[in-house]
Amino acid sequence: MLPSGKQRLLHNRVHWAKFYMTKAGLIESPKRGVFVASAAGRSLLESNPDRIDVETLKQIPAFKDYYSQYATGISTPEQVEAVAASSAADATPEEQIDAAYSLLTTALRADLLGRILEQSPSFFERLIVDLLVAMGYGGSHEDAARQLGKTGDGGVDGIIDEDRLGLDRIYVQAKRYGGGSVVGRPEVQGFVGSLVGLQASKGVFVTTSTFSRQALDYARSLQQRVILIDGSRLTELMVEFGVGVRASRIIEVRRLDEDYFSEEA
Repeated sequence: MLPSGKQRLLHNRVHWAKFYMTKAGLIESPKRGVFVASAAGRSLLESNPDRIDVETLKQIPAFKDYYSQYATGISTPEQVEAVAASSAADATPEEQIDAAYSLLTTALRADLLGRILEQSPSFFERLIVDLLVAMGYGGSHEDAARQLGKTGDGGVDGIIDEDRLGLDRIYVQAKRYGGGSVVGRPEVQGFVGSLVGLQASKGVFVTTSTFSRQALDYARSLQQRVILIDGSRLTELMVEFGVGVRASRIIEVRRLDEDYFSEEA
């Protein structure tokens, strides 16, 4: 068992081996719980490697690029600093905990995005409903579900109330694209055109891929309030608001209470 007593060491190692080899393009998952060697994986096996470890995977450009980002927890400067500190010989236990948490969260977000891309478009729409409700929009899940995905107004996939009283509405566009796809300015312009036609002032464009620089600059220059959420931001929000994830382990770090031991009046 791991020191936490929550998981077997074997299961933990298998999970990370599967995760790393997926990022290296060596295995594929045709359906849930099933993993097979890809063409690249079979080619590697044919070379009769002595072992397949992280150093072996680093010889694969796709994994090397990913690992250089993953290993530094690129989300925030604080995470980069924490990971760098954890590798130092004098790293404190707190620094090591912060670094491990950063790495685990980065891996979780990558897993989330991969799983989303495996699901149907209707599942993606439900996910957006769940996330918006978890964030406090829509009043209730039932109200939000009736609104999203039922308008059919050109570039708008749905409407959700901004608050419980329905004093204002947010128009939503949800696009599920695979890796490597980029949502450009024309797609965002089409969404904004729909907002203008509906006399709407607020919109959210959600995608599993990324937005081009031109699309981001265009959205910032608008009079309407249009928020662009890419795949990275989407998974960040899912983790923050507990959508599609569950707590695996909660660690409470306690410190000495100096006030308790003080005898001053």
